[in-house]
Amino acid sequence: MLSDRLSQLHQQRPVTVIGSAVIDVIADAYALPWRGCDIELQQQSVNIGGCALNVAVALQRLGIESCNALPLGQGVWADIVRNNLMRQGIHSIIETDKGDNGWCLALVEPDGERTFMSFTGVENAWDEAWLARLPQLANGLVYLSGYQLTAPCAELLIGWLENSPGMTAIIDFGPRIADIPEARFARIMACKPIITLNRQEAEIIAEIQQLPGELAALGKAWLARWQSPLIVRQDKDGAWYFSDEGCGQAPAFPATVVDTIGAGDSHAGGVLAGLAAGWTLADAVELGNAVASWVVSHRGGDCAPTLNELLLAHKNV
Repeated sequence: MLSDRLSQLHQQRPVTVIGSAVIDVIADAYALPWRGCDIELQQQSVNIGGCALNVAVALQRLGIESCNALPLGQGVWADIVRNNLMRQGIHSIIETDKGDNGWCLALVEPDGERTFMSFTGVENAWDEAWLARLPQLANGLVYLSGYQLTAPCAELLIGWLENSPGMTAIIDFGPRIADIPEARFARIMACKPIITLNRQEAEIIAEIQQLPGELAALGKAWLARWQSPLIVRQDKDGAWYFSDEGCGQAPAFPATVVDTIGAGDSHAGGVLAGLAAGWTLADAVELGNAVASWVVSHRGGDCAPTLNELLLAHKNV
């Protein structure tokens, strides 16, 4: 049972989280704007966010230590991020005076779906000096986001990954998946990462790479071409996983959806936590499902549950 495994969530592998810490300005929208319109928004909150930050928060609340490379700059947004991280006991190894952190306007429609409009800051200003601070640990796990892998810093980060053969990357391309050049995608896949996609992203990459659209066939073709594990998140239908060790569907958990901000990030955090504890991919994906079900039931993306909250929510499950 999940509750039994949660009580045995003890870290065995080191984890590094690379990516962005930004500000999410979240607002309810009765519809998405169209050209020339003027729609009225209802502001919900101003949260710290960013894919990597949401992953770091999920790991920290599950009791998994991580080395967090979340660039923190100087400015209004950076100060908000830095102060919030301090309150949550999360430290970043990257500090810079190159500028402010980025921010994002997140529009949430009545069904909970979110649309982002993002402004880039220092989170994509990677250089060789920052790379030198990253640990390269045998049997280590590292998280990377599509936002960094489509930015100008992508070549630096991919080069670092290529020179870190002892580490296993978990990569969430997110909505930028269609923006990754084929040659860059090939280099990434040659590193044998674990790729996590949502339903729509799986359809996009299947079309781009000329893979089968049906999920089981997609997973089989993916393994045959890249010999690299794949996770496909399907919301209320759970998540499929494909690897040389086994394929299957991890069950979803009931949730009343408030918004979907950070759901995929927190799912990745749950998967990372499970793998860091030495769990199988199947069990790690189930943990990701449990974390994501909690997050979509709460406002914002930085609201991952603590281990005790998950234990209570999934007692005897």
